Amino acid sequence: MAAVAAGGLAGCAPGRVERFATWAEARNAVFALAQPGSRWRSGGAWSLSQTLQHLAQSIEGSLAGYPQSKPAWFTLTLGAAAHALFDARGRTTHPLDEPIPGAPVLAPEVPADAAALRLLRAMDAFESHDGALAPHFAYGALDKPAYARAHQMHLAAHWQQFEETRLA
Repeated sequence: MAAVAAGGLAGCAPGRVERFATWAEARNAVFALAQPGSRWRSGGAWSLSQTLQHLAQSIEGSLAGYPQSKPAWFTLTLGAAAHALFDARGRTTHPLDEPIPGAPVLAPEVPADAAALRLLRAMDAFESHDGALAPHFAYGALDKPAYARAHQMHLAAHWQQFEETRLA
C-alpha cells in the first residue's frame, strides 16, 4: 500500500510501504487489512491483530489521553527533539514490540479484522475530532497536523513488519 495513484492503491504490499503521504492513504491501507480473506500477517514479535491493537491504542491515546506519560523534563527535551527529528526525516523508528506505557495488554485472541476495524474507528474519530488533543506520552503537546504526521509515521513503521501469507 505504498501510494495512492490514479484513484487506487499502487504497490499493495504492506511490508513495502515506507511512509503514508496522507491520512487517507493510511486509512485505505488499514481498510485493506480489514477485508475478509486478507492474507497479511506480522513478521514481528506481535501478531497482526496485536500490532493493529497497538496502533489503535496510540491514536485513541491522542484523543482520550495516554495511561502513562514520560516525565515533563523528558517530553520537553528528548521527546520533543525525537519528534522533530522524525518529522524532519519523515519516518520514525522505535522498538516495534514496545507497548505504550500503561496500556492494556494486547490480546492475541482478537481476530485481525476486528483489530483493523478498531483501528479504523480510532482513525475516523481522530480525523473528525476538532477539540484539544492529549499530550503524546513521549513527545508532549502536538497540534492536530503534527499528531496526524506522527500517527502516519507510526503506522508506516509497523507496516514494515507485515507480509503476505502464501497459499499452500
